[in-house]
Order: sequence, then structure tokens, then C-alpha cells
Amino acid sequence: MLTMEFLFPVLTVGLLVCCAMCLYRIANGPLGSDRMVAIDILGTVVVGFVAIITAVSGKVYLLDVALVWALVSFAGTLALAKYLVGKRLNE
Repeated sequence: MLTMEFLFPVLTVGLLVCCAMCLYRIANGPLGSDRMVAIDILGTVVVGFVAIITAVSGKVYLLDVALVWALVSFAGTLALAKYLVGKRLNE
């Protein structure tokens, strides 16, 4: 249990730093593609937060939330990539 007491704050701070860097890139990204990659990484960071909460709380159903979030983030990234290229979603 000592390992979990040590790892939880370290992982949480690491993910918060990643979240801050992603939010900075979303706000100040020079290109739309930079913003798109930051949004995709932010979705992955959220999945990491849910995985940590699952490990701490022991509630396995939260893994379903993480899986759905990853799939929605992936679909959103694909839609945004098509938009940036200039194609419609049905092409």
C-alpha cells in the first residue's frame, strides 16, 4: 500500500502538468494541427486520470468510462482532421 500512497500524488501531478501544457498549446498553438494534437493528448490525459481513479477506488466500471472517452476522443480527432483538410464528414 505504500507504493500506492507514493505513486498517486506523483502520477496526479504529472498528469496535471501534462494537462497544463496541453491547455497552453490549445490556447496559443500557431496552427490548427497543433491545437488538434493537443486536444487529442488532452483526451488521453483524461483517460489516465480515470485509470488512476479506478486503481485507487477499485470501481471497475470506471474503466468503461475511460474506454468510451478514448473512443469519443478518437472520433473527434478524425472529424477535426477532416475539417482541417477541407473535406466534409460524409466524404
